[in-house]
Amino acid sequence: MFLAIRAVGILVLARFAALRDTTLGDALWLWDGKWMVAIAQYGYSDVPFTQTDARGLHTSDTAYAFFPGYPMLVGAVAKLPLITPYGAAITVNLVLGCIAAVGAARLGALCARAMADKSPIGAADPRRTGLFLVALFAATPMSVVLNMAYTEALFCALAVWALIGILERNWLLAGICACLAGASRPTAMVLIGVVMLAALLARRDGWRAWAAVVISPLGYLGYLAVVWAHTGSPTGWFTIQTVGWGTEFDWGRATFDFVNDALVHAGEVAPVASAWIILSTMAMLVIAAWSRLPWPVLLYGALVIASIVLSSGLMMSRARLLLPAFVLLVPVAMVLARWRPAVGIATMVPIVIGSAWFGAHMLTVYPHAM
Repeated sequence: MFLAIRAVGILVLARFAALRDTTLGDALWLWDGKWMVAIAQYGYSDVPFTQTDARGLHTSDTAYAFFPGYPMLVGAVAKLPLITPYGAAITVNLVLGCIAAVGAARLGALCARAMADKSPIGAADPRRTGLFLVALFAATPMSVVLNMAYTEALFCALAVWALIGILERNWLLAGICACLAGASRPTAMVLIGVVMLAALLARRDGWRAWAAVVISPLGYLGYLAVVWAHTGSPTGWFTIQTVGWGTEFDWGRATFDFVNDALVHAGEVAPVASAWIILSTMAMLVIAAWSRLPWPVLLYGALVIASIVLSSGLMMSRARLLLPAFVLLVPVAMVLARWRPAVGIATMVPIVIGSAWFGAHMLTVYPHAM
């Protein structure tokens, strides 16, 4: 199901690319994707100076804004015969997307069982809930990034399996996934916090719960230590990110201004749609809380949204950055699972088509979408 829905998105993107005088291959590694492939190919110290930050500059520190998990994985696969770094990046994410999809199906089923007796939505078939969550995950507005040389596929796979580990009290799985996520992207700090809190509350489960507490932050803290050693500053990574990409915690002022300006003044599809995606994601958080989504899943989704909405930076990237909060769509998946199969599938058709169109539009029409 995941591959079929993503195939629709790729076919639409290929058509857009042909009409816009570019290629599908070029579209799948735009912007940060070129950074990821360059780091995988050359390492942090030898990235070509053609790769720059948001200001158009390249220093000896610039590459360290990107966490190493995905580039290292791509670099390892690229060492296989006949595989280029670009080919490795796309292939790795194809596999990771499938792993995330299997996890989404399992997480949806677990949540449906946990919510059966207490959610105002009512009981829903766990297997069908899981399958609809996979469909919604594959058809989120910027799900095209799951097929690009970006970290979303890796992070979503690790996050969903960490949450499964929590719900199934498999603390080693949760801890290891959180640790690996911490080496993959900064958003992982919210996942690490949820795993550590859940493991502490379940400390009576024995040494495995305590192991999860210890293991979870190692990837994140380890990379911050690497950047500290490189820059000589304990806040080195945060400085690189703020100076190079203008991203800092501002309590949501930049997001508030963007949404207001986009909905009142913007005349293009991309900013208006991005503003509505931000608002819709926050609405889904309210619905998920009302539906009594299991607290680790709800807390993770809430913290992902907070980390994105309450910080500044390129506002047009918000649809992509909010993708890992797809777990908040479990209540929607439960509602679809309660309907007749034909009705549920018919409901998904315009969602899939809309997602395919939006992703292709953002990558080939709008100039600064990621």
